[in-house]
Amino acid sequence: MARSGLAAAARVAHWADAALRPGRDGASPDGKGTLSDATAERAARDLGLTVAQVRADWDTARLAGLVEVHGDSARPGWRLRAWDRDDSAVLRGWVALFDAWSLAHPEPEQHAHGAVSDVVSALPQVLSFLQLSAGPVPMEQLLDLLEQRVTELRTERCEIPYGPRPEPLPAAPPAEDTPLAPLLDWALHALASVGALTYGDGQATLTPLGNWAVWVKLEQICVAAQSPAGNIEQAAEDMLRGCAQLRPNAARDEYRAWLAARPVGSAVTELLGAARGDDALLRGLAFEALRVVGAPAEPDVRAVADEPTLRPYALLWLAEHDGIDPEDAHEVLTREEATWLWVDTAAAVADHGEAPMLVRHLESAVQPTVPMLLDEVRAVGHPRTVQVLVALAAAHPDPALAKAVRRAAFQVHTGGS
Repeated sequence: MARSGLAAAARVAHWADAALRPGRDGASPDGKGTLSDATAERAARDLGLTVAQVRADWDTARLAGLVEVHGDSARPGWRLRAWDRDDSAVLRGWVALFDAWSLAHPEPEQHAHGAVSDVVSALPQVLSFLQLSAGPVPMEQLLDLLEQRVTELRTERCEIPYGPRPEPLPAAPPAEDTPLAPLLDWALHALASVGALTYGDGQATLTPLGNWAVWVKLEQICVAAQSPAGNIEQAAEDMLRGCAQLRPNAARDEYRAWLAARPVGSAVTELLGAARGDDALLRGLAFEALRVVGAPAEPDVRAVADEPTLRPYALLWLAEHDGIDPEDAHEVLTREEATWLWVDTAAAVADHGEAPMLVRHLESAVQPTVPMLLDEVRAVGHPRTVQVLVALAAAHPDPALAKAVRRAAFQVHTGGS
């Protein structure tokens, strides 16, 4: 069902990938990822569609992640690349469209934005009721449930006016005065437009796909509620710090719970933001969490591969994502990138580990001898090089080696050779 529901959107996305990629005749940027009039007309001719159908299918492709907008350009998403070989990518695309139902079908302009927002916030409970009912539910029953939930939401916000109340503007009626029946009708039509339910004759029924999606959402809520270390409400940086002392399996459970509680796109952005910070430990943990995210993180990870601080981590992540054995993934790094990663990891050990761990970290260097390692570490230009070498010199039990490491630290500090 997901594949057939997105087939028209995938067709337009495949057309754009083939016809508009750089170097093709007639390819031109369309600005903000929207189709220009000329491009939409060309697609309509090539595909035998109307311009309106092309634009509607293009919008669906964007909402489903078949097309991704980056700055002022659009490019194929990973779901489009995996369309023919990965059913899970198709399902993820449909779930993304399901999550964006309120964007897929424009809201009624005549109603207060606050009322529209309340209805969108209350719809998950309505959908849960539809799933539990396992059959058609009359509009009147759904409206009663919606009104109860909206009242609860407004009560939780304590919408009690203080001081003199201004006269309401005629063009913007207060949200509490807006009738909810037309908004419920809009929401049900919107959910029907994305294939989540059928709506007609005054009643609504979840489709098998909609029933599955609601079940998945409820399962995610249950997973999030079982966060073992209680970090699901924390920002990414604080969550990662909370996972630093956990064993790998426990940390992965925590990552899954944290991810289940927020949209994938914003979670990936937040994790990469934490990875850009000064704490090398968080950088490594952020990419461990991104491994739990899996394929949906691929475009964002690929996009940061040109950032020097993140490049080695991103290249390793991408190599593993492409099926390379984790033990062999380091082979995708250049010698310089591997050395930079060694220093960054050593910085994490120096800041958060114990001295013996830092000494053992020497064994992970790609250089066969310590003098070669020191030469290349001095040349790689990592901002924490001096601190790492000083810490290593203090921790190493061999006086001669410690002296050589201290000398290298001094030379980096003074800019000598």
